[in-house]
Amino acid sequence: MVKIGKIELPAFPLLLAPMEDVSDPPFRAVCKEQGVDLMYTEFISSEGLIRDAIKSRQKLDIFDYERPIGIQIFGGDEEAMEMAARIVDATQPDLIDINYGCPVKKVVCKGAGAGILKDVPKMIKLTEAVVKATNLPVTVKTRLGWDEDSKNIEDVAERLQDIGIQALSIHGRTRVQMYKGEADWTLIAKVKENPRIHIPIFGNGDIDTPEKALEYKNRYGVDGIMIGRAAIGYPWIFREIKHYMQTGEHLPPPTVEERIDICRRHLLRSVEWKGEKLGLLEMRRHYASYLKGLPNVKEYRMKLVNSDTLAEIEDTLTRLLEEQLQLL
Repeated sequence: MVKIGKIELPAFPLLLAPMEDVSDPPFRAVCKEQGVDLMYTEFISSEGLIRDAIKSRQKLDIFDYERPIGIQIFGGDEEAMEMAARIVDATQPDLIDINYGCPVKKVVCKGAGAGILKDVPKMIKLTEAVVKATNLPVTVKTRLGWDEDSKNIEDVAERLQDIGIQALSIHGRTRVQMYKGEADWTLIAKVKENPRIHIPIFGNGDIDTPEKALEYKNRYGVDGIMIGRAAIGYPWIFREIKHYMQTGEHLPPPTVEERIDICRRHLLRSVEWKGEKLGLLEMRRHYASYLKGLPNVKEYRMKLVNSDTLAEIEDTLTRLLEEQLQLL
């Protein structure tokens, strides 16, 4: 068993990474169905929460069936982060996570996300402000460092633990790398092996198959794995990894019916949560991933992306399924 504060997770839990414009409640719901153990909201701007920005407030929506779930915040101002933590606290998630890993320029230039990797003392102050503002467990997601010459994660991990964080997720790249190249897990392993470190350490980066998950578990000794991009359009990755770790055998891949069914359920949840217009719009980014590898889908994909009514999209998915079953 892995514990974060009072939260009890199974041995070697699988975590869904917080992803901007992806890990909203509809997406989280389909991942939860497939066995993910801990999820996070999209990251939420501390400044946006304080200004009462509608988009930021909507990201606070969490549901009991998602638990345990963490709300992730980011920002570069101590007072704003403290106030944001108090606002988040009132919505009663299971934990608060701080994003020190987002490499996107518009976040970094404000000294937030991975931008804080250039100023570790400030990172410590921001984290301490959040820890003091809440009774919830506080966790952090970060990267190895800013660039190749400043991979300071070993020191950072100790200092974050010393001020009270209760778990640390580490993406095995620097900010300069963005999402390019291969994630380096050797430093994640060093953090885990440090005798001073007693909080759970979760590894993140490049886990996209059950074999890799098991290999990295054994090779790097982390307490669990966080998965992001590999779950987009393929939430089955969680159940496949769990099955492989327990049995050494592969589950059969999802059938065409399963793929289109989960796409449809994701769509309906999106419309239910955001309303038809926005729900359909925000679902467009997911169709290509759900239908990847199916034969003759280009025409259907174009229809799905260009349709502006739920009835039309449902009809297209029904016809797509019929055609795919005929091709089998």
